[in-house]
Amino acid sequence: MNLAAEYERGRLFFELKDYIGAAGILAEVVAEAPGDLAARLLLARAYYHSAQLGRAESELRLILERDPVEEYAYLLLGRTLERQGRPAEAAPYLRLHAVMTGTS
Repeated sequence: MNLAAEYERGRLFFELKDYIGAAGILAEVVAEAPGDLAARLLLARAYYHSAQLGRAESELRLILERDPVEEYAYLLLGRTLERQGRPAEAAPYLRLHAVMTGTS
């Protein structure tokens, strides 16, 4: 498998708003290259947009464990938790994102 080509294919599916298709492709990329945080973040985004919120949460927690300064992951994890009806859990992640980016 040419991982770079598959990542680009997954990105294309994502850009075309075929989030389920993108997730399928990107899950294979991440399985082959688990340390590729860019692929993992795009996979988390695809899961989020296709309402696979439990999977998105798992990927985002893994990303933050490996790269605690990945500011977008804090925002997306907060939004994911909010969509799951867990606003109290979401709040610290959203605050961290705001502090990291200087937004309110």
